[in-house]
Amino acid sequence: MDQKILPLALNQSVFSECIQHLEKILSKYKTLINKDYQGYINHCIRMAGCCLMLSQKQDPESIHKIAIAAAFHDIGIWTANTLDYLPPSIEALNQYLAAHQLIHFQEELSLMITEHHKLSSTHYPKYPLVECFRQADYADFSLGIIRFGIPLNAYKQLKSTYPTAGFHKTLFYLGMKRFFRQPWNPLPMFKW
Repeated sequence: MDQKILPLALNQSVFSECIQHLEKILSKYKTLINKDYQGYINHCIRMAGCCLMLSQKQDPESIHKIAIAAAFHDIGIWTANTLDYLPPSIEALNQYLAAHQLIHFQEELSLMITEHHKLSSTHYPKYPLVECFRQADYADFSLGIIRFGIPLNAYKQLKSTYPTAGFHKTLFYLGMKRFFRQPWNPLPMFKW
């Protein structure tokens, strides 16, 4: 007997728990992120929702990991004022993990952040969230054009509830600014 593959769905109570973690973490950066805060937190929330759907993880530890990685994945844009933001994002992540006695998450969460702009698939069998996180970021960065199996209506609902609030425009502006200053290395965060 063939089993039907059900479309990916987002468990709302799991998603709400993830959002609470995200909001708590990012509230400490609200002043620093300033006018970009709403756009960034909404991006993090949409991305976390996509990651939860792709991974189908519902345990508290995975929810917490996804929230932490989402909160810190692009934070270096503001903490270091750079588009080459992966190293400062990892630095901020490590400070958070140390302060909250979560250093045992360091390897996996660091990979989730350093690999989230990899253009090809990641291969970390020990850490399946790394690939789910990468796919989730591309799903949101592409505004749902690339979804990796996430139902279009589920992504549209995320985007409707948590609008882009200028986040993609900010990324475009920062990318163009970097291109004119360093055309030989316009997007240092991407890797093959």
